[in-house]
Amino acid sequence: MSEREDGSGRAVVRHAHPEDLPRVVELVAEHAAYEKAAPPAAGLADRLGRLLFGAEPPRLRCLVAALPDGTLAGYATCAPELSTWDGAEYLHMDCLYLTETSRGHGLGPLLMAEIRAVARSLGLREIQWQTPAWNEDAIRFYDRLGATSKEKRRYSLRVEA
Repeated sequence: MSEREDGSGRAVVRHAHPEDLPRVVELVAEHAAYEKAAPPAAGLADRLGRLLFGAEPPRLRCLVAALPDGTLAGYATCAPELSTWDGAEYLHMDCLYLTETSRGHGLGPLLMAEIRAVARSLGLREIQWQTPAWNEDAIRFYDRLGATSKEKRRYSLRVEA
């Protein structure tokens, strides 16, 4: 778990709990709208619940950014995937989203630190993800982290040993 002091208490990034699912689904819908995509289909909470909590190990991992008052202000999801070209597994970060009012307060780096921790715990040496080419704020954020951009704005980030 990562924490950040912000004057009013500590914001934390932690793994999602089953009781977080309704808010995570709301955040997913906000994320889809932000990216000008269709809203999630009905029943998303049930599907995510099975992926996150229905098996051990889970197929999908979800991290949430909780403000000092407990409000969930964002999330990131990830899952191990395979690269045929590398003949190795990597951690695919499918989503990273913070509400508009929560951006720029250090929660993004906290989420990325926890994503890196997940990769390390799984013995994976790389994280890959994509972001829309128009999302210049996200691109600047990922570049500041030291990620490298590839075709289709797919990012790769080495995980330290």
